[in-house]
Order: sequence, then C-alpha cells, then structure tokens
Amino acid sequence: MKRKYLAAIMVLISLALIGCGHDHSSAPPSTTIITQIFSDSAIDGDILVPFGSPISSGIITEGMTLTIQSVFAGIDPATGDEYRAFLDFPLGGQNGVPLNASIVSATLDIVIDSVSVSPGAAIPIRIDLVSFPPPLITDDFNSAPLLTNPFVTSITSADVNPNHVFIDVTALMVEAQNQALPNFQIRLLNNSGTPGLIQIDDSTGANRVALAPLLQVEYF
Repeated sequence: MKRKYLAAIMVLISLALIGCGHDHSSAPPSTTIITQIFSDSAIDGDILVPFGSPISSGIITEGMTLTIQSVFAGIDPATGDEYRAFLDFPLGGQNGVPLNASIVSATLDIVIDSVSVSPGAAIPIRIDLVSFPPPLITDDFNSAPLLTNPFVTSITSADVNPNHVFIDVTALMVEAQNQALPNFQIRLLNNSGTPGLIQIDDSTGANRVALAPLLQVEYF
C-alpha cells in the first residue's frame, strides 16, 4: 500500500513541476513515465567473508528460497564477519526502462528485517553500482564499482520493518543508462568498518509485493 502511495506522490510532483512555468527548453516533456521494478530474487544474494579470512574463502548465498528470504550487509558485531549484499533489477521488458530514456529520478525502496548495532547508533551503508553476471563469485565482494562516487545512507534500529527505507539512487541509475546496462545491479556494504549489520527483506512468497526490494524510476 505504501508503495502505491509513493507512486501517486511521484506523479503529483511531476505534474506540479510541469505547470510551474519554467523555461521549457531545459524542462522534461509534459509526460513522464513512472515504473516499478522488483529485484530478481533468483539473482539477489550476499557474500560472507569470515573475520580474518581471505576474500577467496567467502561464502556465497544466491537466490531466494522458501527458507532464505533476506540478504545481509555490514559487519556482524558478534563475530566480525563481513557481509555484502547484491541486488539485481532487470531494466528490460514491458515494465523496464528503455535504453534511450532520460532519467528524472530513481528510488530504492527496501524493508529492513533486523539491525545488529548498539542502540541508537547508525550504520553507514554504501551503495555501489556494480556488474555481477550470475552466478555470484567471491571476486564480486571487492570488485570496482562502475561509478566512482557511490551513495552512502545511514540505517538505524528505527528503520526496522514495518517501515520502508527510501533511498535516492538517481545518480546510479543515470550512470547505468549511460553505460547501457541491461540490469541495475547494486552492492550494499558497511562503509565505516565499525560493526553493524542489516538484514534486507527479499521475500518470495505472498508478501513479496509489499516487502521485496523495489526500484522506482521516473523517466521520459
């Protein structure tokens, strides 16, 4: 329900901007399109590197199942193990984004199932635009991002389900279009090295529409 509300708000904002009377030579056309793309649960996953171990010994979890319904990002305060999450949003198909589209905005909508951190503390989560042709491999844990200025957001215990976390990823989506990427693929990791771990919902069952990672893109 919240996701439908967000889409309605985006439409109203677009209409308001259209009627503001600015110089139309630089403004987007009167009609923009808003699309919502769920992540591909078969490709989503995470990589766990145990504390003190080389990346090559990383443990890969890929593909959501009836028993695996989430991905992890951050550093486990109890063990020092580090997780990096990977989400894949296909840009092709009927609800995708055409390669010749101009991006107005892009928002990542995720639901946090749990946070492991000191009460009141924030976990800085970095979001990289990456490319990880399936299946995931341990080298993806530390591969170079496709955009040199990744986005960083803060997650706290206040963000835990049922709240939705909305993150502006417009710059990453613009770069994905510039590089004509067939999929919007991101990696989420702890940006500080200070312990703190988040669990991102990636439901595959009846609650998927309400809880699974979602990319909303406005374009023309």
